[in-house]
Amino acid sequence: MTRSTDTLSAEIGVIGGTGFYEMDGLSDISRIQIDTPFGSPSSLITIGTVHQRRVAFISRHNEGHQILPSEIPSHANIYALKKIGVRQILTVSAVGSLREELSPRHAVVPDQLIDRTHGRSSTFFGNGAVAHVGFADPFDPTLCEALASGAETAGITTHRGGTLIVMEGPAFSTRAESSLNRNSGASIIGMTALPEAKLAREAELCYASLCLITDYDVWHKSESDVSSELIIKNLRSNAENAKHAISQAIASLDKSLVECECRDALSNALITPPTLVPKATRQRLELITERYWGPA
Repeated sequence: MTRSTDTLSAEIGVIGGTGFYEMDGLSDISRIQIDTPFGSPSSLITIGTVHQRRVAFISRHNEGHQILPSEIPSHANIYALKKIGVRQILTVSAVGSLREELSPRHAVVPDQLIDRTHGRSSTFFGNGAVAHVGFADPFDPTLCEALASGAETAGITTHRGGTLIVMEGPAFSTRAESSLNRNSGASIIGMTALPEAKLAREAELCYASLCLITDYDVWHKSESDVSSELIIKNLRSNAENAKHAISQAIASLDKSLVECECRDALSNALITPPTLVPKATRQRLELITERYWGPA
């Protein structure tokens, strides 16, 4: 069903990655298409109720897995979620392990990121408007705690904290790259958390990720090298647990939002005086900047 977005809103956004193409347990469901100044989101947005919370779900790669990591319209996804009122975003991603103790079918809730992507636009700004947001701590601690506790309740062996490297893809790592990434001190590697997390920060939305380990990348001497077949096999074994983890995380979140830096990220970040920003740029950014610059 498609309805006007004027009658639909959500508090919490969920973005599902590989193997997580729909969200179970929702009632009062609508599926809507939202157009944004940055194009269309990667899927129809499913809005429904779970644990008395209104939740909006986006499939990052669309149903049937049609979108490459570098093709994901992250700007449109984040903008659309903000447009319907989302304040907190929970995401699920498939990742490879860079550490012996982080085994396939385990989960990691990372607290740090390293950006190894290239050619992806990582900001809503530009075209006459400059902003520099703080990003020292990319994941919201309240959401991280909710995801970790939810995953543990779902029966998933869960590791709290760790650094996620985001690579460009779509090819997997070479052995030399995998060795380099391990030497960097990172814990896991994936392809999709960026620019998503940076855009969420610019939109002043809280963001965290539940990362499901599917493989040991290509560094492990006795384990199979990463492949699409191996990823899908291990994701399927954890799919229902992952959905349960997200449901439990949503149930644990307090409706009264805890104060955090995420929701004031632009307060000291906007550099360009609004009077100097081209009108077209101000109109494109109005949803994000109106709190500081007023109407376009």
